[in-house]
Amino acid sequence: MSIFKNWTDEHTQKFDKGIFTVDHTIESSGLFTDEALIELLDKHPHNMLDVCTMGEHEIYQNQFRTGDFRDCDSATLLQAVKDGRLWLNVRRAMNLHPEYNALLKEMYGALAEKTGQTEFNANGGILISSPVAKVPYHADKTHVLLWHIRGTKKIYVYPTTQEFMSDESYERILTNTLIDDLPYKNEFDASATVLTLTGGEMAAWQLNQPHKVINETFCVSVTTEYSTRKSGFKNAAMFAQSLQRQKFGGNPTWDTTAMPSKVIKSIFGKAIKKAGLYTPTTNVDYVTFKVDKNVPGYIADIEPVARDF
Repeated sequence: MSIFKNWTDEHTQKFDKGIFTVDHTIESSGLFTDEALIELLDKHPHNMLDVCTMGEHEIYQNQFRTGDFRDCDSATLLQAVKDGRLWLNVRRAMNLHPEYNALLKEMYGALAEKTGQTEFNANGGILISSPVAKVPYHADKTHVLLWHIRGTKKIYVYPTTQEFMSDESYERILTNTLIDDLPYKNEFDASATVLTLTGGEMAAWQLNQPHKVINETFCVSVTTEYSTRKSGFKNAAMFAQSLQRQKFGGNPTWDTTAMPSKVIKSIFGKAIKKAGLYTPTTNVDYVTFKVDKNVPGYIADIEPVARDF
């Protein structure tokens, strides 16, 4: 099938340089109906499925919470998403299952044809989320595309300046030391580009561009990420920049650093990682609720326990 409906030269020029949407046809694959999603959840590895909630809990204010879904069958889990406050990330579903992987290859084959870029090695997950689900203000380490399939959601995409995400904040993302979400102010929304997706659109923005997502209905989307020389170069350099800031008290900024210095930083950052001279921070994922069909909202709070599934 033809993946894109209305791709133009303008989309090609904006790819990885600006914000845009383009219409796609991947829903016609039949892989994202309720029946197909239940079958997918039945066979997907538990350790690659995240079931989360986010709400006004007195203890977990505005935090994503991880849930234990193992006592819940897939049909009930999907219904819980539709009726409750759940957000499912079926991680690497587009890579692990042959029928979905075939579609992923077709999607990125079409993207390569349209953009001329051939260095994609994409990972793809499927997001299944409640009408009230929100993804807080954040930024990604890699290039990300959102292929929206069902429902209505809004994506707020913000400028890439220091005001909206400082170098120090991004360095903390790279080193896994950013425990909470990016610092956010309501005033930021006045500067955001707002994309309203109703199903059948691919949304694209620049590398590391801050964004947040607000659902208006039950939603199903595919999120894909890939690395390029550009992202690898920047991440290695900013990894070195974080060490410069932490160990030597410097206050460098990416935008004002000359290219020769960026190259040196990138080489140094890669060397440090390769030599194993830096131990990244590992955050424990705590389970704080169970999905329970007998509880209103399907969320039964439990004492926090480290996830082992």
